[in-house]
Amino acid sequence: MNPVIGLDIAKGESQVQAFLDKKKPHKSSFKVSHTLEGLEMLYQYLREIEALTGIRPPIVLEATGHYHTPVVQFFEERGYLLIIINPLVSYRAKSSSLRKVKTDVVDARHLCELYYKEELEPYKKRGIQLLNLRNLTRQHENITVMYVQTKLQFQAVLDQVFPEYHGVFGDLYSVVSLLTLLEFPTSNDVLGVSEEALADKINELCKSRSSS
Repeated sequence: MNPVIGLDIAKGESQVQAFLDKKKPHKSSFKVSHTLEGLEMLYQYLREIEALTGIRPPIVLEATGHYHTPVVQFFEERGYLLIIINPLVSYRAKSSSLRKVKTDVVDARHLCELYYKEELEPYKKRGIQLLNLRNLTRQHENITVMYVQTKLQFQAVLDQVFPEYHGVFGDLYSVVSLLTLLEFPTSNDVLGVSEEALADKINELCKSRSSS
């Protein structure tokens, strides 16, 4: 026998389909959550397949960003062979099939069928730390883009309502600068107080600086 497990990964859960051999699906497809309890249930199911066939089944799944990370970590630690395929490979194979229906059950079954049709390469173990680092790097890039755009929008508004503010502080985005701007958002607000009151306020906002 040549068993395999197909997992259609989604956010927080997976659709599961097992084959004992080519064209021999085992039982009905079912869903498991990506919790310790859900993955433990899936692990026991894989042990059942192993007992039936005498072979530890490989696990086939599509790359899905970070959704598959807990599944990969759980079964890596238990020594299972994981085959993570590019979604484009799966899509091309499905496109060549007469069956065009898109359901989680069909997709989980399709991954098993793909295992018997294609020469699929095993997942190269990178370690969960590297996977997490890659995902965090992507998030950092996204946040950086948002941060830069926010600063540009802030400067555009400031140029309209308080153009003289540039150059008052060495760092426009320092804590003291932003707090001062919060207290005096326009030039009229600055002109409405005495120099002494303005100096006292800035000194209050930055205790380490002299008011002189």
